[in-house]
Amino acid sequence: MTRRHLTPNPRSGHSTPTEGEKSSVPPSHTHIRKTVEAYLAHHPAERDALADLLVALDQPDNATSRSALPGHVTCSAVVIDRNHNVLHISHRVTELLLVPGGHVEAGDRSLLAAALRELAEEAGIPAGALTLTPQTLGAPIDIAVHDIDANPGKGEPPHRHYDIRYAFYLADEDRPVIVLQDQEVSGAQWVPIAAITSPTLRAKLLEAGLDGQPEPVNASALIHDGAGSYLLHLRDDRAGIWQPWTMALVGGGRRRGDQSLEDTLLRELSEEVPGLHLEGLEPYAVEEATSIDGLRVPIRVFTGRWSGDPDQLELREGVLLHWVAPDQLERLRLSPGLDDLIRRHAAEHPSQTDQDEALPASDGGRRPVLNGIGVHLHLEDEHGRVLLGLRHPDVAYAGNCWHFLAVH
Repeated sequence: MTRRHLTPNPRSGHSTPTEGEKSSVPPSHTHIRKTVEAYLAHHPAERDALADLLVALDQPDNATSRSALPGHVTCSAVVIDRNHNVLHISHRVTELLLVPGGHVEAGDRSLLAAALRELAEEAGIPAGALTLTPQTLGAPIDIAVHDIDANPGKGEPPHRHYDIRYAFYLADEDRPVIVLQDQEVSGAQWVPIAAITSPTLRAKLLEAGLDGQPEPVNASALIHDGAGSYLLHLRDDRAGIWQPWTMALVGGGRRRGDQSLEDTLLRELSEEVPGLHLEGLEPYAVEEATSIDGLRVPIRVFTGRWSGDPDQLELREGVLLHWVAPDQLERLRLSPGLDDLIRRHAAEHPSQTDQDEALPASDGGRRPVLNGIGVHLHLEDEHGRVLLGLRHPDVAYAGNCWHFLAVH
């Protein structure tokens, strides 16, 4: 199956800010508590061990600050290769062999992002060399409690680290080149899972059956009407939405309760567009995307048929759904790779209907295919909604703004 670049649906298992958005504050206590509580739901026996952390999250002081006492949150990256080995680094000061990790910084969008940053800083491995594991899906694999000795040189008394650990697979079979942070790191080793000295991490990895083999963790629907048009979803412009104001496929990230990626897609459709029921749903391709954190994201794309009027659907996420023909794609702002995906499918499934004609809707009327524009049109429906256009980003006066349909 082919693997191409395709931007994932923003709901990919963990919430992140809009592309280009740079956080100036550390992850909130709400974010941390949600992460910890989700972890404890799968490991309830560890609640007593993390009780002090939960108490700290009720306080106003920043639980990720190095000065937070008697303990604070840190994050680590557990990188697993195809041979079930985990990357460890040797710290110059402590001489301990640990997975890459460290303190959370104000610019980190999330705890997972903090783990990825520490990995890049200490071992030179970028997020683009990694994928989420299908077993953990962006949730912590382990939360360990470490007692840290006093460091008079830094004025630090004895304290605790609540280390939140995230597991990642290598995206490629070959191991990436490791570039060590010489000031703090003296070496690196790939350690077999069974030989990991951290008892909690070793037990979690063995229990989860992490094998280092990347799999699709997102599912999307390439919806067509069998007559040459494709149903695309226009994303809205809100915090946490990846690539706002782009046309994309409907879909999202797998959750732990999903039995399969088809279940993932059906759940996402029921949540985003509850009235949209597809016929002939079947796997079509595996595409590859890049998440807002820079991770590689394998996506299982399914095809399905539907021929109704999207304006009659209840859309719970995004701005609109609209039918688009392949010859109109170059005029639209699309998620990366979507143009190639649609054209490939269209070439493999030639339309029996002239794409320039209006196609019949399910209600017996005529539904328009996105086409030409008029001269200063004010179009309003019976609900008081006004039809506006969004200029293509490459044309003059684009400005990413909506306007009345017009032509010179």
